[in-house]
Parts: sequence; C-alpha cells; structure tokens
Amino acid sequence: MVFYPPPWVPKLPFDPPDSITIGEFMRSEIYGRRPIAKSRNPFTCGLTGKTYTVAESHQRSDCIAKALSKILGWEPNADSPWDKVVAVFSFNTIDYISVLHAVHRLSGIATPANVAYSASELEHQLRSSGAKALFTCVPVLETALKAAKAVGIPEDKVFIMDLPHHAPKPSFKTVQDLVELGRTVPDLEPLRWVKGQGERQVAFLCYSSGTSGLPKAVMISHRNVIANTMQLCIHEDVGRRKCGVETQAELGLLPFSHIYGLVVAGHAAIWRGDEVIVLPKFELNDYLRAIERYRINHLVVVPPIIIRMLSSKDLLKKYDLSSVRLVFTGAAPLGKETAEELLRLYPNWKIGQGYGMTESSTVVCSTSEHDICLGTSGSLIPGTRVKVIDPEGKEITEYGKPGELFVQSPSVTLGYLNNEKATAEAFVWDEDGRWLRTGDEVMVTKTPSGYEHLTIVDRLKELIKVKGHQVAPAELEAHLLTHPAVDDCAVIAVPDERDGEVPKAFVVTPASMAASGRTDAEVAAEIVKHVQDHKAHYKWLRGGVEFVDAIPKSPSGKILRRLLRDREKEARRARGAKI
Repeated sequence: MVFYPPPWVPKLPFDPPDSITIGEFMRSEIYGRRPIAKSRNPFTCGLTGKTYTVAESHQRSDCIAKALSKILGWEPNADSPWDKVVAVFSFNTIDYISVLHAVHRLSGIATPANVAYSASELEHQLRSSGAKALFTCVPVLETALKAAKAVGIPEDKVFIMDLPHHAPKPSFKTVQDLVELGRTVPDLEPLRWVKGQGERQVAFLCYSSGTSGLPKAVMISHRNVIANTMQLCIHEDVGRRKCGVETQAELGLLPFSHIYGLVVAGHAAIWRGDEVIVLPKFELNDYLRAIERYRINHLVVVPPIIIRMLSSKDLLKKYDLSSVRLVFTGAAPLGKETAEELLRLYPNWKIGQGYGMTESSTVVCSTSEHDICLGTSGSLIPGTRVKVIDPEGKEITEYGKPGELFVQSPSVTLGYLNNEKATAEAFVWDEDGRWLRTGDEVMVTKTPSGYEHLTIVDRLKELIKVKGHQVAPAELEAHLLTHPAVDDCAVIAVPDERDGEVPKAFVVTPASMAASGRTDAEVAAEIVKHVQDHKAHYKWLRGGVEFVDAIPKSPSGKILRRLLRDREKEARRARGAKI
C-alpha cells in the first residue's frame, strides 16, 4: 500500500524546474518565491547584527563568483562540474549560502564539510570529492590547512569566511576580499544549461555516515534542493496562514554543512521571505540572547538543545522568549514527555517534528502548525509518497504496524559518488519506480484529527546520533582495531543526558595484554585517547570502554549489537541508571 500526503496538503503547483541552478530558483519570483520587495533581509548575524538585503546578498554572491573565476581560471560553460569542486569547512556565517551559490554560478559543485571534523576526516572528504579549493574560517584554519596540504590544495586556493570576533589572517583572501575583487572584473557570461541539466547535475556533495566504513558522498542535484524547498514551504504555509504569519525571524543555528540546516534554514526559509538569524555554534547564552534581541519566532533545533533548555530553567527566566511561536526539531526523535515538559514551561509555544535524511535532501514529513500530534514526525509533504515494508518484503497496509520506510519524491538524490554497491542497496526499483530505502523503521498512524502521520520507531541502520551528528559504529570499530590493545570490538549507542546518545565500545584484548601489567582502566584510557586524537569530538567514546571475552556475532560474522544493547540495559538497570 502506498501512503500519500493528507488531503489538506496542497499539490505542487508545477513540477520543480529541472534546467536552472538553485541560485536562479532562489532569486526568480516566477517560480513562486515570496516577492523580494516583501521579503526580509535573508541572513542576519545573531552575534553582531550585521545583515544584508536580498539584493546585496545576490550582489555579493555574484562578486564572489567573478573573483573565483579570475583566481581559479574557471568559466561558467567550460570544463566539467567535477573539475570545479569547492569545499566549505566553516562555522555558519551570513555569507555561507552566498559562497555556495557562487560556486554554482560557475557550474561547479560545492561540498560542505562538518566543522567538527579532524584533519584526517576532512582530508577524506577533500580527496574523495576531488575538491580544488577550500573555504574555511580562522578557528579551524589549522585543521583545514593540514587537510588541504595532504590533498595538494595550495594555500592560495584557501579562502577565509568572515566570522564575528575573529581577525582575518593577512596571508589569506577573505570572502570580503573576493567581493571587492569581483566588483572590479567583468560580468560572467550567462550559464547555458540544456533541458534537464538541473535534474542531472550535482549541486552538493554532502557526506552521510552510512552503516559501514567512512562517510559516503551523497550526490544532490539542483532540482533535488529546489523540489524540497518548494515541498516544505507549501506544506508549512498552510499552518502559517492559519496563524496569520507572512514572514518571520527563524533561527539559523544548525550547521549549513548538514542537510537539515542547509535546506530548511539555508534555502526554504529564504525562499518564503523569512529572515534567518545566524549563529556560528550553540552557546546557551548567545542562543537565548539572540531569541530575545531579534524576536525570533521559529526555532529550528535538535532535541539535545531542548534538553539543555529544560536543565537550565533558572537561566531561561532571565530572557524574554515570548516571541517564539513554533519549535521544530529534527535529526533525532523528540520524546513526547520532553515535549510536554517544554510546553508546561511555555504553554503558548507549538512543538513540531520532521523526518528526513541526506539521501532525501532532506524533509520527507513534517508537522504543520494546525495539525500537531506530539510524538509523531508529522505528515508527508507534497509530491512525496511512501511504502512501509515488513521484514518479509511485503507491503504493510494497516495502521500502527512498524516496517521499513521506502520513499519516492523529487527530492530523492542521485546516489553515492563512486559507490555503485551502496547506491544499488539504498536506491531500489520496482514496478512503481525508484524508491529510497531509508533503513528506518516507522509506522503510519491516524491522529485524533483523522490524518495520517508517520512515527519513527527505530533505526534499522546502526547509526548513533550525538547531538544531531551521525556516527557510524563501523567507522569507529575500524579505527579501534588499529590500536594494539584491541583484538576485536563493537560500538553501540548508550543514553546520555546532554547529547542524547554517545558511543560506547566493547573491546576484546589480545592474550598478550594480560602480561603487560597494565590495569583495565589504564588500557581503557589509552583506547579513549586513541579515538580523541583522530576523530571528531562527537565520535569520542563518552559512553566508555567495556572489556568482554568475545563480541557476539551471527554465523555470517555480523555483529549482534542487539545482544550488546540488552547487556547494557541490564547493567544500567542494575545501577539504577537511565535506560
């Protein structure tokens, strides 16, 4: 049985355009964006108040494109997009999206990188994407330069994003320098794209932590992002109209390097004329101060931020948060009890959830303000249809029965770069066409309103979600096996009050370790440090290291994580800890 959006969801007014860049779609009113004259300034710095009008943002992007053309020797209609890949490794700034669109203006590809990456992790992304230039910022410049050097990107092709309270480095060109240079050079020739090129051509290479190995590069086309921008805005506008909302101030805290922040705040909010208040990272006082100062109406967050708020109630009282109307969470499920606790604190707020993934770029279902059911991830957005498949491969036709979610949508991406096996496993075909196999267990329920909602039950994939970041256990396991004290290992998620989940390692040590004279605590500390020295902070073993005699595995050699999770639950229950 195929499930569709509920009847209140409008249909897409036209097929998402397939022959233009994302930037052209975002600028042109003929495709349905809110008239520029009625739109707010798109991006405002939440720390300094610095901002640009819509026209100024477009001009800055054009100037950056012209400067890059001059410096790198790239022309809009020459060479392959794969010869013009640019990485962005930076905290959020008000120019972040302008830089991405500048790359697209040259018919290039942008690959945003997680600012928490270590040098080796960034090196993997630069090397696998084929990046020829890199934008970064001062706080992570050392990491960026180490990775750039490893892949042969010279320092004159490393550019600095202007970040509040961080002085630029004199030897590197900043984004502002590029803008000034771009004002002095001739305009670029128009792009000459053929019909369907926007559907086929990659706009972004966003890296997704799969269930095995290093993160995989998801190929996201221009039309994918255009489609999801249209879908999300049309879906949400129903609830906004019922609340009398035309434009609003929205929080831009989630990293633009992550598909959630990139599409929801970086594109959808701007297309409908909203103002995004940009914060480079989460600091509770800065976050609360920005809500009060800029009268933010729409908080786009992840569950750990809500948990942090609830643990800091005395601090919350010092700020006027009365402007908030809607809190929207994603990237991990928000418990119904947590949502209810927040509503007891702020009864006038509304809380919604959504679900999506990098491979669907991004939103599949979302909560409308007029149809909220706590604990669900809302209803399907326009142009999307799904199936729920049981373990035997049969379609589930009844409500309340869990199964794996399969998705069809114009936002479903092209596949994984240079990974045909993973692409064939995740993007499957049947008589109804091409489907994204999400690996997530869901069930469709009918809410008291009578409409169908999706509830995320569990992750069939083994991803660990740490404060909105995805961690692949297999990546950590492969790294752990490089330590001499690790003969075999397995990594699982364990609950954490601050971060939601954190990784924990179960380790089998070689027989020779018994004669080393070191205590278990000393060996565990070595293993923890081994991860800290080479992996991003959210991949650290904050759940600890436990030594076991053997890792439970199936006859085929697959780690039976369920048994380890059961073991952990029993141990926590015995200690009286959170399960």
